[in-house]
Amino acid sequence: MSGPAGVRCTLMRGGTSKGAYFLAEDLPAQPSVRDDLLLRIMGSPDPRQIDGLGGAHPLTSKVAVVSASTDAAADVDYLFLQVGVGEPEVSDRQNCGNLLAGVGPFALERGLVPTGGAETSVRVRMVNSGDLATATFPTPGGYFDPTGDAEISGVPGTAAAVVLAFPPGDGPLLPSGNVRDTAAGVEVTCVDNGMPTVLVPAASLNVTGYEDPQELEANGELAARVHELRIEAGELMGLGDVGEATVPKVTLLAPPRHGGAVTTRTFLPVRCHTAIGVLGAASVAAGLRIAGGVGAPLAQLPAGERLRIEHPSGFTDIESTVRVGADGVPRAHRTAVVRTARTLFDGTVFPRPAASAALPARPSGGPR
Repeated sequence: MSGPAGVRCTLMRGGTSKGAYFLAEDLPAQPSVRDDLLLRIMGSPDPRQIDGLGGAHPLTSKVAVVSASTDAAADVDYLFLQVGVGEPEVSDRQNCGNLLAGVGPFALERGLVPTGGAETSVRVRMVNSGDLATATFPTPGGYFDPTGDAEISGVPGTAAAVVLAFPPGDGPLLPSGNVRDTAAGVEVTCVDNGMPTVLVPAASLNVTGYEDPQELEANGELAARVHELRIEAGELMGLGDVGEATVPKVTLLAPPRHGGAVTTRTFLPVRCHTAIGVLGAASVAAGLRIAGGVGAPLAQLPAGERLRIEHPSGFTDIESTVRVGADGVPRAHRTAVVRTARTLFDGTVFPRPAASAALPARPSGGPR
């Protein structure tokens, strides 16, 4: 057939997100050329992404690029790329813990790692940050079986558990060096336990924190405050000018309503998450355990390691411990979360033609 060349691709649901998974060798090595191709594959820029794989929302406009790792501490490298929906943007400035859930099974199916028997563990280096994670999942018969009884909010039905464990990172848990900072005139706690996140009491922004995401997105005054808060917090966290970046995330906190530790509403950075990202949840959980942080008065912490974080579509359970060193600085000690993943299709995707190859536009005056 004529037209643009196809690209080998696997579409997977990872956690509460959905994305296109590629082997690095199947994509152009030059980032600008790669990103142009991915925009055309996902159908961006277009609010509906009607001419591509994207699902018209940041949670379904994601890409995972996977390759064998040259790092002795990892089996595979995972580069996450957030593809803009209505904007021609591809960002590598953050990780995605939801798509991470599919990286191990994808790597196994593509022959990058051997099966470990009835259960396989894959060590993953997250290229965006250099952090490490280990994904463990069932492999009866030597292949990934997605069926199981694990249930996560935001995904219908049940599936096999993919346990993601994160060792302590090298960076500071409190990037600003403070338990509390002031941004946009309100007190916040800036945390990075895998995802730069700004924790802020919802009430300080004149909302309850229990609103539906659509209601929060429609609040123009709130959007302006969140934007201002992100800009100031980004500087405090050493991220520089984050006006065009997708991090830090801003998470509004409110007391729990359904037996969890806290209620959350997270911005991405403008759209409100219908759930919460894995690494964002890891940062929230660690932030709640920091004495004196803004979340401490709102949270109801359990006795054990496991925290239940409530979000718009249910909850996320995450195991998190924070220890204070001899220098008085809190550090994340252990973080683990259960996710699920499933392959939706594996085959060839055909990108929209490049602009130079597009058909000439019709002359004005209507159809002929």
